[in-house]
Amino acid sequence: MVLIITLFLWVSVGFSKVFVAQWDSAITPLTVDYIKRSLHTAEKEGGSLFVLELNTPGGLESSMREIVQEFQRTPLPVVVFVYPQGGRAASAGAIITISADIAVMSPGTNIGAAHPVQMGGQQDEVMKEKVLQDTLAFVRSIAIEKGRNAQVIERMVKESISLTPQEALKAGVIDLIAQDTKDLLNKIDGRMVKKHGKEITIGTKNVPVEYISKSLREEFLTLATDPTVAYMLLLIGFYGIFFELYNPGSVVPGAVGVICLLLGLYGLGVVGINWLGLLLILSGILMLALEVITPSFGGLALAGTIALAIGSLILVSPESPYGNIPKSVIATMVITSAVFFIVIGRLGLKAQKKKKMLGTEELIGEEGEAMTDFIDGKGKVFVHGEIWNAVSDEEIKKGDPVEIKEVKGLTLKVKKVQRDL
Repeated sequence: MVLIITLFLWVSVGFSKVFVAQWDSAITPLTVDYIKRSLHTAEKEGGSLFVLELNTPGGLESSMREIVQEFQRTPLPVVVFVYPQGGRAASAGAIITISADIAVMSPGTNIGAAHPVQMGGQQDEVMKEKVLQDTLAFVRSIAIEKGRNAQVIERMVKESISLTPQEALKAGVIDLIAQDTKDLLNKIDGRMVKKHGKEITIGTKNVPVEYISKSLREEFLTLATDPTVAYMLLLIGFYGIFFELYNPGSVVPGAVGVICLLLGLYGLGVVGINWLGLLLILSGILMLALEVITPSFGGLALAGTIALAIGSLILVSPESPYGNIPKSVIATMVITSAVFFIVIGRLGLKAQKKKKMLGTEELIGEEGEAMTDFIDGKGKVFVHGEIWNAVSDEEIKKGDPVEIKEVKGLTLKVKKVQRDL
């Protein structure tokens, strides 16, 4: 009897706490960092079950493989729960889901469409076939290890099929369907899983659940890798740097511009971009800037606007698992850029060309009105709300309009302004 109890305790895990991580974005190196940190936290703090709530359109194949390796490394049973309703585990997310010890889906979700896609470049047919066969072998090995339907999982990769929770359960791709995390924990209570050659009985009744939030760094970099945010940061970066070069010494626009530009390039680098699109954006910005400096009667402005629009449209592939840049955002940013460089830029150029004067010198060229008749070339004039002593070589009567030609101390030298009748 003692031996039986000891054996039961050896194969069962006393679940002191369930740790739940949540990922609702593309699979990137940030996902790897978050899941690694979450698993290490669960292991360090005595957790005995790790649940990943997953909703993703897919992502990087290299990041997906690292996550699968983490699931295989950890001694904790791993549950991947495709959640919430309306969510999905597509592409790399589908492979991550089937690699879990227990794969679960919520109603209204889907899984599949895992055909490998090369981002940021083209592959020849031979290389495409090599990548496909490598992925097929990888998912087959996972399916065999986890006791899942290898044929259907291969079709997810080869034919890009996608399954509903009911279809996936019937086909043996997942283990069960649950409404939410509470329902999931109730349904897996007492289930047996094999981990590192040992059979583990899961016990989840009356077990506290701890959610692991993203760190501030992870939240910030996740936002920066959103294609729309990265694109806007890129353009804002160009604006700031241009303004700094145009008005040296401003400091703040230049500093903000450099920071935004670097963040934008980082985000777009993770997403994977069409380099021709980036070059078109750069050339468009350059032509708009040249229009401000050397006006070409709108020729450079038109060419720059067209280059900027085309570059923005092809910058990110519409098939990218990270999502694409909405056309409304592109239109807004292109129009804003054109207005910024043409209108604001020309105002700045006009201000730079305007003669700079200090103190009373700014009165030169201004017009005023004679307050008295000039006697012996001397009189008083009213300028900018002030009365000044004035001298003139011309005959000036009270009420005549005058123009300031020179400032000598507190005396203005003026001449009479001739008005057309």
